[in-house]
Amino acid sequence: VQLQASGGGLVQAGGSLRLSCVASESTFDGYALGWFRQAPGKGREFVAGINWSSKFFDYANDVKGRVAISRDNDKHTGYLQMNNLQPEDTAVYYCAIGIWQQPLSRIPGQYTYWGQGTQVTVSS
Repeated sequence: VQLQASGGGLVQAGGSLRLSCVASESTFDGYALGWFRQAPGKGREFVAGINWSSKFFDYANDVKGRVAISRDNDKHTGYLQMNNLQPEDTAVYYCAIGIWQQPLSRIPGQYTYWGQGTQVTVSS
């Protein structure tokens, strides 16, 4: 399965972005979807997760209330809506899919397929 992440860019603090993750095949539909990010000099950290049926969600504490994860299995696509972006949100954002559904995993190593990443830069 190939994942293509897009939608990143340069925004001012307080702005919004919607990231997309398009999968190459329907295998995507049965996997949990996770979004991670990696800032320069830091490890890859969990941002948000959603199970295959959109019944279960998980958000990192520092983005809760500002970020919404969703998916459209008919389009084999996942989304990450990010609002009120802050400079500390600057990172490369990655989408990934994995088998762990409940509870959703926050561990990068438990996700099997990864997209190439999309840069999000928030200016102050």
